Amino acid sequence: MTAATLTDLLCYRAQHQPNQIAYTFLNNDDATSLTYQVLDEQARSIAQALIAQLTRQNRSVAGSRAVLVYPYSAGLEFIAAFLGCLYAGVVAVPCYPPRNQHAFADLQARLDDAQATVILTTKMLLPKLMQLKLTEAIEPVLQPWLTTDALPTAPIADWVEPRLSHDTLAFVQYTSGSTGKPKGVIVTHGCILENQRMIKAAFGHSETTICMGWLPLFHDMGLIGNVLQPLYLGIPVTLMSPIAFIQKPIRWLQAITRYQATTSGAPNFAYDLLCQKTTDAQRAQLDLSCWQVAFCGAEPVRAETIDRFVQQFEPCGFRREAFYPCYGMAEATLFISGGSSTEPPIIQRVEAAALEENRVVCTNDVALGRTLVGCGRAGLNATIAIVDPDSLTRCAPDRVGEIWVSHPGIGKGYWQQPEETAHTFQAYLRDTGEGPFLRTGDLGFLQKGELFITGRLKDVLIFWGFNHYPQHIEQTVEQCHPALRSNASAAFSAEIAGTERLVIFQEVERAYRQCLVLDEVVTAIRWAVFREHLLDVYAILLLPPGSIPKTSSGKIQHCACRDQFLNGSFAEAVEWRSSQAEPSNLVSLIEQYMNPITHLQRYAAAARGRLKRSLYQLLAIRK
Repeated sequence: MTAATLTDLLCYRAQHQPNQIAYTFLNNDDATSLTYQVLDEQARSIAQALIAQLTRQNRSVAGSRAVLVYPYSAGLEFIAAFLGCLYAGVVAVPCYPPRNQHAFADLQARLDDAQATVILTTKMLLPKLMQLKLTEAIEPVLQPWLTTDALPTAPIADWVEPRLSHDTLAFVQYTSGSTGKPKGVIVTHGCILENQRMIKAAFGHSETTICMGWLPLFHDMGLIGNVLQPLYLGIPVTLMSPIAFIQKPIRWLQAITRYQATTSGAPNFAYDLLCQKTTDAQRAQLDLSCWQVAFCGAEPVRAETIDRFVQQFEPCGFRREAFYPCYGMAEATLFISGGSSTEPPIIQRVEAAALEENRVVCTNDVALGRTLVGCGRAGLNATIAIVDPDSLTRCAPDRVGEIWVSHPGIGKGYWQQPEETAHTFQAYLRDTGEGPFLRTGDLGFLQKGELFITGRLKDVLIFWGFNHYPQHIEQTVEQCHPALRSNASAAFSAEIAGTERLVIFQEVERAYRQCLVLDEVVTAIRWAVFREHLLDVYAILLLPPGSIPKTSSGKIQHCACRDQFLNGSFAEAVEWRSSQAEPSNLVSLIEQYMNPITHLQRYAAAARGRLKRSLYQLLAIRK
């Protein structure tokens, strides 16, 4: 079926597959489902309520913005509301429910930026949202709130289909904010449908595909991948709350086993979490032989994670070939590149020193190399170019550059930001005039068509003229001491006395909070960073679990970390700062760390740490 809009698509499904289950949402042991016909009816009812409310406000319906704020547990209500906005011709603005002060500020910023006049939510969440006084900045309206979970079913004949086309704005998807203030990406019906075609082709999807997911539905990966791809295919999907997964990660794999899902995925940290938080007894109950596409994106994919996950879950029927690294972003609607669903991920080792000079030198030497995971090839009708961000010309095959992308599903720009739109979405190669391209802000290289991501252009740290990628330093830090949590480190630079210095935020495992020896952990971090990266750490902040600012998809917000450090706004931190000036050059740095006294201090700190842990364990046994 060829559809011009998402509303055409849902109307078609409701007419030709009325009794087929579209979405099932798991809430603990309960499962609630919606058929295409019921979903169509709910979307029409919400559309009519929206139209009536905007009419009472004396506002034009077409193009008005409605912010969607739903609890994580209200997945079906969110889906109906999102499609109801499309049925009304109203632009949906998905947002996550505020759980802390930072999230409240982010929600307020999106509400203001989108110039929304309606907030859709549930009856249960409404009182909490009203206490936040979100609508004070909105131009006074008769009633900005609309609860959609208890609307009466409206007669089908009362709904008038809006005038929509391929180019009609469907929703504004705010970026994750991993490198700065979130921006609203303009996504049309055409963008969505083009991206759905790309995902279907890349993942090898068909009418027999069975999807399952727990990613937040307001995030592009959850919305485009887990909600709209099944609608595009006309297949069922089982969903669950991300909170349910975080509380008990095994639930994800239990749902895959129960529903025999063929496609399901998440960022890298989720696969790590499954390796850490599942037991042999739990894994013995799983059957993952059905899992054909275990996609992994939204953050750097680590080879160690792939190896560990395959090792632990192969006995459950999981195949290495199913692990599917991919690459995408909100500005591209979602999908950009992905691997083969029938071949294992491509792993490449490159010289770390060369990488710091933006050169690609392959090596088999473990001591010299850095392992990178390929993110596949350009999707259907897409072009990927590796471009020098200064000269705006294509890089040689052995050079790292900025990743530029062109395909029909690229978003149409940033909401109300023409200058940012021109810079990011309308880039042209200076020598050939080829374009327009989307500038992703990511760094990488192509090798035989395979895309490798090396870092973020805005996050790259430069010390003594060498490039350093934060994720590489973070991985070094996390692995240097058992007290340090995985996927919970932030490396960034801060200007101190006119000089850029390296700062580390690192969360500490709960089990070590009571028996932590500061100088032992600090010494371990400093020595590991020096050994692996030839860098001196200026400051280290050891934090409780969950303290480091992250986006909704789990990416570290390095800018927010830097702001917290400079403002001194972090809480419950154990802080260490160097009393020494930055070494004047690499030679003085090496002399400082290789000094025999430095080694004696390192051994003494480790001994104190072991002694304190032993005493702590002894006291715990006696209690």
